[in-house]
Amino acid sequence: MTRPLARLMRSSIVHVGFAFLAMGSWAAFANRAHAMPAPLLAGLIQGTLSAFITLLLKRGIEYLASRFIGLAALLAPPAIAGVVSASLLTFIHTIGGTPEIARTIAVPLTVATSYAALYNLSLWRSRKAMNHGPG
Repeated sequence: MTRPLARLMRSSIVHVGFAFLAMGSWAAFANRAHAMPAPLLAGLIQGTLSAFITLLLKRGIEYLASRFIGLAALLAPPAIAGVVSASLLTFIHTIGGTPEIARTIAVPLTVATSYAALYNLSLWRSRKAMNHGPG
């Protein structure tokens, strides 16, 4: 990978923009059976929420991971992130009048929660390795 491409791939703006486009497009698709502007509005709401969640999720997991020890440090941060994300998505889409809320949030919530779990697992393993040392 070239240096400019690698720098681009690490850019928060790229990640946020990709989340907006990918998950906003998914939301519009999930609501395609409904009359306009419902699919468009669902896409804009979900795109904005996904961009926001993408921006905050990494830091949120890092913060939560530092507040727990042992098995709780492995399980609690992604569980909390998942519950907060699901609540936020459901609440905002309800206010926004999204017709297909469950379909709309299924993919973004799965992606966000999976990322939270995998990233937290890497933090947990690193912390465990640092506390126990090699072998």
